[in-house]
Amino acid sequence: MWVEMLDILGSFDAGSLLTALVLIVIALLLIRSIRIIPQATAGVVERLGRFHKVLNAGVNLVFPFIDVIRRTIDLREQVVDFQPQSVITEDNLVVSIDTVIYYQVTDPKAATYEISNFVVGIEQLTVTTLRNAVGSLDLEEALTSREAINKALRTVLDEATGKWGVRVNRVEIRDIVPPESVRESMEKQMKAERDKRASILIAEGSKQADILTAEGNKQAEILRAEGEAKAMVLKAQADAESQALIADGESKAIQKVFDALSEAAVTDQALAYKYIDQLKDLAQGDANKVWFIPTELSAAAASLARAFGPKK
Repeated sequence: MWVEMLDILGSFDAGSLLTALVLIVIALLLIRSIRIIPQATAGVVERLGRFHKVLNAGVNLVFPFIDVIRRTIDLREQVVDFQPQSVITEDNLVVSIDTVIYYQVTDPKAATYEISNFVVGIEQLTVTTLRNAVGSLDLEEALTSREAINKALRTVLDEATGKWGVRVNRVEIRDIVPPESVRESMEKQMKAERDKRASILIAEGSKQADILTAEGNKQAEILRAEGEAKAMVLKAQADAESQALIADGESKAIQKVFDALSEAAVTDQALAYKYIDQLKDLAQGDANKVWFIPTELSAAAASLARAFGPKK
């Protein structure tokens, strides 16, 4: 194989060989001088061991063998889920706090040269700030003050990480876990509270049901009394109207008798007799409560007395 290669090189003259070598070197230099940086990424370039520039996304040119890309940094927002940290509260209870940090590199140069590992720096700063913030709160305040703890963490982290070229966008406390004994006590307390609320709701429901039942019975009694009163009024009105109709009928019947007697040629004695005979029939009726006596009855009675009395 080597013999064949030597034969091929021997077929070229010195000038052609030199030209080929120069072209190969130039191609290699061009290839090494072109650097393509992906989108949302920055490259930190050092020239002869010192910071030179930051390469942005796209095609960039560097000097081969002189310029070296020290580090490429992702400029997108990053999410770091730290391990749960044990923190002592003001009332000497150890709680486990799980935090999530959202950060973004804003200055690749500072993120490269100001700190060796900014992720570890953020984690350690988070732990220290958590212990200071939660250490001034008791357990109940720590469980109910997540927003205040998040705000304190973000303020401290923003101030400290600014010089590292890193911006902390959000700090979230995902979970605060109290000790097992405290959790059991809290569960018992919550169960007691739930049972208490359930008992209160049941008592209020029974009370409301009794009130509604009493109101219903009251309304029923009122409606029944009103119905009975209206029935009595209607019955009295019906009785009164019935008696009035009967009396009116009897009055009309008597009037017809008088009309008939007036048209016929009868004497006073006969008329008086008819009056008295009719009154006898009226008195024997069961429904006759009111009698209508004509004004002529006294005159008729006087005539009858004269007719059957002793002659003077």
